[in-house]
Amino acid sequence: MNTMMKSAFVLISALTLSGQAYAARYMVVFKDKNVFQQTHVQMMAKQMPLASVRIQNGSKYSMPFAQTNDVNVEDSFQHLNTLVVDAADEQALAALQASGAVAFVEKEVFHPAPKPVQGFTRSQAWDYSLAYAVDAKGGVGAKTPWGINAVKAPAVWATGNEGQGSRVLVLDTGIDKEHPALKANFEKAKDFSGSGAGLPYPEADVVGHGTHCAGTIAAAFDADGFAGVAPQAKLLAGKVCSEQGCSNVAVTAGINWGIQEKVDVISMSLGGPFATAAEKRAAEAAELAGITIVAASGNDGQPRVSYPAAFPTVLAVGAINDKVQKTDFSNWGPELDIVAPGAGVVSSVPVGSGRESRVLAGAPGKEVLVKSTSFQGAPDIAQPTSNDLVFAGLGKPEDFQTANVRGKFALVSRGEIAFADKVTNAIAAGAAGVVIFNNAPGLIQGAITQDGSTVAIPVVMIEQVVGEQLKGEVTRGQTARAVIQTMKTDYAAFDGTSMATPHVSGVVALMKSAKRTATPLQIRDTIKATATAMTPNDQNQHGAGLINAEAAVAAIAK
Repeated sequence: MNTMMKSAFVLISALTLSGQAYAARYMVVFKDKNVFQQTHVQMMAKQMPLASVRIQNGSKYSMPFAQTNDVNVEDSFQHLNTLVVDAADEQALAALQASGAVAFVEKEVFHPAPKPVQGFTRSQAWDYSLAYAVDAKGGVGAKTPWGINAVKAPAVWATGNEGQGSRVLVLDTGIDKEHPALKANFEKAKDFSGSGAGLPYPEADVVGHGTHCAGTIAAAFDADGFAGVAPQAKLLAGKVCSEQGCSNVAVTAGINWGIQEKVDVISMSLGGPFATAAEKRAAEAAELAGITIVAASGNDGQPRVSYPAAFPTVLAVGAINDKVQKTDFSNWGPELDIVAPGAGVVSSVPVGSGRESRVLAGAPGKEVLVKSTSFQGAPDIAQPTSNDLVFAGLGKPEDFQTANVRGKFALVSRGEIAFADKVTNAIAAGAAGVVIFNNAPGLIQGAITQDGSTVAIPVVMIEQVVGEQLKGEVTRGQTARAVIQTMKTDYAAFDGTSMATPHVSGVVALMKSAKRTATPLQIRDTIKATATAMTPNDQNQHGAGLINAEAAVAAIAK
């Protein structure tokens, strides 16, 4: 085997544990389509082992193609000239490489499982002011997420373009295909993760990440104004991520399916710090097939763009907040193309898995609605429950020695000890509920249990400024009360470049609806040329700027 062939034998060991003596999956990527097709046809038609395959190509390649029966074929990606095999011994793959027909062999590795920056539990009332923007002239309503206006999608809708004719494939954790916001636009789904056993259907979304992204792209417009960026585009979902992570084999399979289905956009709110050759080759094949791929830049707050977003043929998306500022978690770097809304993004989650909180606080009879969020492990409180507030410091055991919270709501500050410990201490002191106020601006998501259980009393978080005001009132001897209600909902607000990515995917769907012949390169160039520039940008923190659907669609349609 010459030096070039040796260097092409890619196992990407940096992403996995060292090789062990058990079967592992590999992708065998062929150089030549004709050779791949011969191999595929023989194996599929005759169900023969790989060792029995014969290649008719003069003397260019050795025959037989493989010298071992220890390599078993599991699958093939016909649009990528790729076989998926399992082998107990990496040495068994050497014959494949030595044939000269193979470009490289890549071992199965896993990108981290995608999740929102603050976790999956985020509840907030529908009238949470930062999450919604009402503009009757723009065709939106009381429940329209703020990001929809931020990318100027309603201006495109006003022209009659709501993404009709466009098809978007979401490669993620699956989808709730029966969700009321998604059902009308859902077309089909497929599980590539192998994690669908025991679920209502294999592509079902257990954690909600994929369902949330799908809603931002193409949730159907409802009477209250909730909608995705392209509310008449069609949705396909490829489940490529499980709790273990997102396999490069599954991601490559998903892209292959997208090429087969002739979709317009592939949206990938996933990735990691290392590139894989198979995914890069798949992204290039999608480009040649006319498919625009959009992916998340990553949530490490570091000057490095994650893969696959960093590939040249992929639109890399960073995140901004409602103040049109870069979020502190959004990755950046030379490969970043564009930014979009990625903080406090409200969208669909599997039915009943979201939590909506409603908290009123103030003097008795004068309580006002305040911004709030619930916690993972907090119970559902279907009927409003009210009680007096007693300030209990940081919620440490010694704080409850001087604060009589028995039968009352404990008002405690975030900090120094875990949320779970604060709640445990409050319960031990006889508190009827816990109201935690932040020690920094805004709200965060948190967990008070990790095993799926719930505590016995309501627990919510309110903003720092409100909590400090209530603390002042009760420490001065005044009475302050809180009214708490939490309930299951089909929507939730998440943070992350994962949430920014589907905004861009939705805009691409609008652009393809406006001009079916637009190529991925034209799409990328137009999006960047029409973006609203943001500063500072000395390290390409914002790429070309904030995506502008109105300008991008108008430009591509010319």
